[in-house]
Amino acid sequence: MEPRLLSLVIPCYNQEKTIRENLSRVEKVLKGLPVDYEIIVVIDGHVDKTAEIVKSLGNGKIRLFENKVNSGKGYAVKYGIEKAKGDVVGFIDSGLDLDPSGIAILLDFMKLHDADIVVGSKTHPDSVVNYPLYRKLITLCTRIVTQTLFGFKVLDTQVGLKLFKRKVAMDVFPRLLVKKFAFDIEMLAVANTLGYTKIYEAPVKLNFEAGSISYSGLIAILLKSFWDTLGIFYRIRILKYYRISNKKNWLTS
Repeated sequence: MEPRLLSLVIPCYNQEKTIRENLSRVEKVLKGLPVDYEIIVVIDGHVDKTAEIVKSLGNGKIRLFENKVNSGKGYAVKYGIEKAKGDVVGFIDSGLDLDPSGIAILLDFMKLHDADIVVGSKTHPDSVVNYPLYRKLITLCTRIVTQTLFGFKVLDTQVGLKLFKRKVAMDVFPRLLVKKFAFDIEMLAVANTLGYTKIYEAPVKLNFEAGSISYSGLIAILLKSFWDTLGIFYRIRILKYYRISNKKNWLTS
């Protein structure tokens, strides 16, 4: 598949210090791709001047949407995907931790393998990563839980860089319910449940420089993620919720 347009969603919260450089780095990569592109910035909670900075760029390739109340990354990504026009749609986390050069690699993987989904992965042998022990623990725990409960073999579900064929995204995203911690897990579990099993992992460059987290904070994140994941399992295995046609479940419809 040779896409004509790539839609890339960037969810933002409290990013006024980095958004200008972030968008510049992302667009530099996108300009080098053999496809046209659009950048969809979704402000998830109006708490600073991120939106004003994006507007000041006057860039016709950037579409801006604002959610006045912070509702979570999952909410923001789903909102942006709904607005996407591309043959390939995806998202990348805002901030400067994740090198946007990975976008080109993921797109190459999608074309090479005719993939339904390509996800950035810290565990790929060609990845160059620097991230703390607690993040490695979260990745390991998530892998054990997802492979046990859902059966898909993605080693790293949590990197904030993923691309989807349009038909996959438009089938999967309207069905999603999780707005925060287990959003990426739900996304991949639902895709797998619906038969989109051609999911590939691609290398990324990641330099995570955020501060440390307390033991209690780590436990709280793990417990919340696990609880949300159990909810996903219940909806898949017991309720069969995601197999029900749910095309109208967009956030802004």
